[in-house]
Amino acid sequence: MAEITYSNVDNEISDFINKSFDNTFRKGYTKANGVMLPVSFKKFGQCILDMEIRDDDVWVCSFPKTGTTWCQEMTWCIGNNVDLEGAKQLLVERFPYLERTPLVDFNTVMQEQPDLNLPMYETDSITLINELKSPRFIKTHLPYKLLPKKLRDHSTKAKILYITRNPKDTCLSYFHYSRLFDGYNGNFDDFCRLFISDSLAFSPYFDHIIGYWEQRNDPQILLLKYEDMKQDLCKQIRRTAQFLGKELTDDQVLVLEDHLSFKSMKNNKAVNFEPIVEFYKTDLNYLVDVKGSFIRSGMVGEGKQKMSPEFIKVFDELEEKICLAKIGLKF
Repeated sequence: MAEITYSNVDNEISDFINKSFDNTFRKGYTKANGVMLPVSFKKFGQCILDMEIRDDDVWVCSFPKTGTTWCQEMTWCIGNNVDLEGAKQLLVERFPYLERTPLVDFNTVMQEQPDLNLPMYETDSITLINELKSPRFIKTHLPYKLLPKKLRDHSTKAKILYITRNPKDTCLSYFHYSRLFDGYNGNFDDFCRLFISDSLAFSPYFDHIIGYWEQRNDPQILLLKYEDMKQDLCKQIRRTAQFLGKELTDDQVLVLEDHLSFKSMKNNKAVNFEPIVEFYKTDLNYLVDVKGSFIRSGMVGEGKQKMSPEFIKVFDELEEKICLAKIGLKF
């Protein structure tokens, strides 16, 4: 049985995080095999490691805010023969988030609002996934080393798609997401410090990338880059279809390219999280950045535009030292 070792977060970092983030849904942080996670993960970590995996499972894995939703929608549509009618169902229902319940603790809210009707993908995401009919489409932000053991030991034919994105754009997108959903009340500079000090949920970012990129020769893993999808979406659609063993016609590729366009994704309530934002805003009366949106700009290079020269230099040095030098990855 694989085990997880938990360790305490540095007191100074812990205090800063507690002051900078709303604590309604998280009661502190821990490090699980060196990975920053909410302390509530302790109740679920071993259960995730010991999960049963099916041969026809399809997993989309990523560090937060690297194009996960875009990759999920592409993957689901390809896996379901471009069924755009079926794609009208909420993405969180047809492509659930494995550690959603371990990440967001609704116990306090439920005690205060016992009549609140929360969906199962919020209250018990792991059981929901275990009970899904095959084929299952599963999202996770966990690093490779915390994935279910049977997903890593090649005992099944399950497939993994890993999407990554350059660190500056990831950091900016994570900042806006954290203002919207995690109650972050600090500025962007402080958020950059948290990012490079490995103090945000699912950090370290660079270790996350390395863990999957080291598996790049595994035929059951497909590595994707956000920047490549932006540059030539049709090409990445065809790569993904080939990986999933699906044949798409040229017309299907063009239909899917349109469906996955930024404008379409931003206006699509099945994927733009507007119903969930509205739920947080009205039912829970919880949102710091009430004017924010889940799908925001989709630009490549915006992080560099918004970042101070000091942090651009630090991010560039880390990217060259770790991504380029260690694994030959260039964004």
